[in-house]
Amino acid sequence: MEDDGIAGSDLTRMEVLAFLGREGPASRATMARELDLSPATVSQVTRRLIRQGVVEPLYFAPSEGGRPGQLLGLVGDAGRAVGAKLAADHVVLVDVRLDGQVTESQAEPFDAMAPDAVEKLMALLGSFLQAGRAQLLGVGVCVPGVVDHPDVGDVNAEVLGWARMPLGTHLRKSLDVPVLVENDVKALAVAERLFGRGRSRPNFAVLTVGRGVGFASVCNGVLQRGSNGGAGEIAHVVVSPNGAQCACGQRGCLEAYVGAEGLAVAGRAAGVLKAAQGVERLKSLADSGDARAREIFARAAQRLAQALAPAIAALNPDALLVAGEGTDSWQHWDTSFRSSLARRLPNWMRDIPVELDEWDDTSWARGAAALVLAAPFDRNAVAGEQRLRVLARLHGRSVRRA
Repeated sequence: MEDDGIAGSDLTRMEVLAFLGREGPASRATMARELDLSPATVSQVTRRLIRQGVVEPLYFAPSEGGRPGQLLGLVGDAGRAVGAKLAADHVVLVDVRLDGQVTESQAEPFDAMAPDAVEKLMALLGSFLQAGRAQLLGVGVCVPGVVDHPDVGDVNAEVLGWARMPLGTHLRKSLDVPVLVENDVKALAVAERLFGRGRSRPNFAVLTVGRGVGFASVCNGVLQRGSNGGAGEIAHVVVSPNGAQCACGQRGCLEAYVGAEGLAVAGRAAGVLKAAQGVERLKSLADSGDARAREIFARAAQRLAQALAPAIAALNPDALLVAGEGTDSWQHWDTSFRSSLARRLPNWMRDIPVELDEWDDTSWARGAAALVLAAPFDRNAVAGEQRLRVLARLHGRSVRRA
């Protein structure tokens, strides 16, 4: 790969850019202090970044007795990424600025098990990119499955019917841009670290509830992936041997009890739901005060807390962030989940904050875009060999493919 001038002599520039990306607007004095750099060095570097159009002067911070410091921040449209969330029956695409703002979104039907599924995805992404993506840094894709190396992008996802699918390789050849592929919950955790509540928390965990259940953790600012990308895969851990049938083929998986279909099965077994009704009707009944419907959510919350407590105790995060499509019914989980989790944790850990995250249809896809947007800000990011290509695009250079 050609020397692009980023990996060696410009590390200080990247440290400043990364600080602004992680922490938000800051004064030169703050950056000099936090990065252990001289004020002169920070001034020189920030002047260069301002000339490049990546950083811009904002406003002056209130004075604490001395001269007010002018805050600097990232230029939101200096770079952007396209994110795609794949599900078994649809795909959501978003365009996201460097500062995390979603500027455009699109949802399309998608059959992941069709023989031409990857070709269809390439066509959808190609069409979305042709709409005019100035300063495009790359494409991120998140999937409900395990990805060994995001910069390679081989996918194992039972719900999509994919085994060792070389998705990243196909997309990079088709789109000719950096492409990163990751598990959807891990992508959400990256977005939280870059844009959300994880900015000020080096240790946090993400729990998702909805069609399935997912978990991811960030420790000392680093996303935990495990030896082959499977860290946090709690959905198909068996919590009740010979228990309820799970869609994966096993019996007694956690997801069989707390996923959307598991809740619906429990509702039908209790006589709360009719044969054709699902979790949406269960939520509606619980919202209207139906005690049996609320009890089904409460029991699921207890089982979820029981399964999650060992991971929380082992990781000791600053907070647990709850996300996913199922958050619209979290009010029926919350009390039971918190109390059950607290009973299973050490005394000094029982006050862990459990915070509900804002959610809409673009949240998963925004997480996918964050995989690309995180690359310039974090040497521990999952971008791997794609990182230099993303950095080169940010700074207006070109590099040959590895």
